[in-house]
Amino acid sequence: MEVLIYVAVGIAGVLAGALVTRMILSGQASKAEQEARARAEVILKEAEVKAEAIRQQKKLDAQTHFQEQKQKFEADILDRNQKLQANEQRVKQKEQSLNQKYEQVKREQSDIEKQQKKVEEQSRILHEKNEQLDNVLREQNQKLEKIAGMSQEEALNKLMDNLVNEARSKASSLIKEAEENARLTANKEAKRIVIQTIQRTAAEHAIENSVTVFNLENDEVKGRIIGREGRNIRALEAATGVEIIVDDTPEAIIISGFDPIRREIARISLHRLVADGRIHPARIEEVVAKTTKMLNEEIMEIGERTAIDLGIHGLHPDLIRMVGRMKYRSSYGQNLLQHSREVANMCATMAAELGLNAKLAKRAGLLHDIGKVVDNEPELPHAIIGMQIAERCKEHPDVVNAIGAHHEEIEMTALISPIIQACDAISGARPGARREIVETYIKRLKELEALPLSYPGVSKSFAIQAGRELRVVVEAEQVTDLDADKLAVDLSGRIQNEMQYPGQIKVTVIREKRAVAFAK
Repeated sequence: MEVLIYVAVGIAGVLAGALVTRMILSGQASKAEQEARARAEVILKEAEVKAEAIRQQKKLDAQTHFQEQKQKFEADILDRNQKLQANEQRVKQKEQSLNQKYEQVKREQSDIEKQQKKVEEQSRILHEKNEQLDNVLREQNQKLEKIAGMSQEEALNKLMDNLVNEARSKASSLIKEAEENARLTANKEAKRIVIQTIQRTAAEHAIENSVTVFNLENDEVKGRIIGREGRNIRALEAATGVEIIVDDTPEAIIISGFDPIRREIARISLHRLVADGRIHPARIEEVVAKTTKMLNEEIMEIGERTAIDLGIHGLHPDLIRMVGRMKYRSSYGQNLLQHSREVANMCATMAAELGLNAKLAKRAGLLHDIGKVVDNEPELPHAIIGMQIAERCKEHPDVVNAIGAHHEEIEMTALISPIIQACDAISGARPGARREIVETYIKRLKELEALPLSYPGVSKSFAIQAGRELRVVVEAEQVTDLDADKLAVDLSGRIQNEMQYPGQIKVTVIREKRAVAFAK
């Protein structure tokens, strides 16, 4: 019995302890929950404050970006408006020039009509004189028959001799007149065709160099390009075949080489390496290989686009590739592709004016300098090399001859060959086309203007019309009219003996006397 009481008391004690423990734990949990809620409210408030600050900062950044984009857009609009105004001004100037040339053509046509009327009048007079001569010869033959007592056969033979001589005389006169007219007409027609061909061809002025400048964002990139002990720059030079010059020029390095294609490969490769950030020899070789492949594809695309623009079809793939390579070649500072396109357009115009095959002429004009873009450097002239390449690609014989003969290395057998030669000279000789020619041109103009200044009484001299006319202004008190005539003759003689110039130079001496007074 006592054991049961003890057990009951023990169980009651255990239950009472458990109840007390639960009550204690429940109070502690409630207090921890309150503290957690308080901390959560503090954290939430701090997060809201930070979110509001971030929102305000983003709003400010968005407004700043909007203002920058707005200013950039307004600047672009202003630049485009200026370009449009410049283009409109050029169009107006060309329109005025065309109107002037149209008036000049009308005047020349009027002069030709007057000359034709004179020729017709002379022909009529000559016809009347020939009729009078025929009557005189007829009377002479009748008198000869009566006086000489010739037989009918002898008189007939004598009459035939007179008629033959008369016919020869008429034929000689007509042939001489026809030759003279043909010579005058041919000169005018040739000048008209050449001038019209030049006027109808729009060409750009371009000067190519043998170096390329690669701009950098900062000078720290130079050290990464050079690499440890220069290994990166050596790997780049070995892979591209150009010389990389890193000097004191701020934020720029120079790519030097005579091959423009290699310079372009080096420039694009450098751009990709700097943008990627990984610059080491293995990566350099990989990027150069990809760039070379990309540039070769671009060269083919340029050749195909050029052929399409000019309306030339059926070119051999090798010829298309060479046409594309022309973009990265230059001749005396003149871009070879622009020069070839210009020659092609002029050849087509001139051939059409002469009634020849314009398509063949344009084809030959585009391909006439392909010998300059071969992969190797043979010792043969570029015209012969281009002729051999065109012949290997099964081009038309006239095109092959025109390519080989445009510098007179071979005989011209095709009718379009002289056209290619003339248009090549026109494209290369215009002022501004080639660096050496324009420098020589400016030097010749300066020498021409300096020549009259050595004479006493000369105040000013001007070379105008691209050096085809020299105008000399003299002092009226020191130079008389007779002296002015003598000065013009002396200057023309000295120019002819001492200077080299194309065509002819007109010398004009201006002597003006002004008497000025003021009424007060």
